[in-house]
Amino acid sequence: PLDSRHAPRTGCAEPYGNMAAPGAAAAALVQYVVLRGDLGRPPLLWPLGAVVAQGCHAALAAAHAHRQHPDTRAYLESGGAMRTVVLEAPDEAALTALSETLKQHSIDHEVWTEQPENVATCLALRPYPKDQVHQHLKKFKLLK
Repeated sequence: PLDSRHAPRTGCAEPYGNMAAPGAAAAALVQYVVLRGDLGRPPLLWPLGAVVAQGCHAALAAAHAHRQHPDTRAYLESGGAMRTVVLEAPDEAALTALSETLKQHSIDHEVWTEQPENVATCLALRPYPKDQVHQHLKKFKLLK
């Protein structure tokens, strides 16, 4: 017998169900998150959890701001197949310069600014096919 965990859902909206762009392959989508590497090193020495939180905030802000875009919908629909790449910007100046480059090329993204410090800590793109955005990010290394 089925318990309530396996009962068919009735009367519930599926927020992202069947909304993917025609032909969009969610597996080909990636969300890039670019964190400042200097946050966890002297002299700043932010705790690891605080740094991770910055990336989470930025990724969620980008997904929310661009939630109506077909690529974002397809990415969110992919569930466990979501692909996220976390890169490192050396400092706030590099993060700001990247944001300007992305704006110039009409690449949707969000910069997370921590308050009350008013410090830009992270940037996240909405989900994109890798080949559409990789060229603007290739100078950044994976966060370590």
